[in-house]
Amino acid sequence: MNAQRAKEIASSPVMANVLCEGTPVYIQHVDAQNETARIYPLHDRQAEREVPLYTLQEQIQYTE
Repeated sequence: MNAQRAKEIASSPVMANVLCEGTPVYIQHVDAQNETARIYPLHDRQAEREVPLYTLQEQIQYTE
């Protein structure tokens, strides 16, 4: 994921479907200079960690 999109997701009031290594996560903060993000799994807010942006994937949801 690029830094700009990660920042948009982090600042949006709408929850995006983002995965890190297959786990749904919430993006708390993006460090564009270091290309990292502070995240935590949706099921465990205490498991906060910093990860490279390239490990994050946005899952696009299609509605009909």
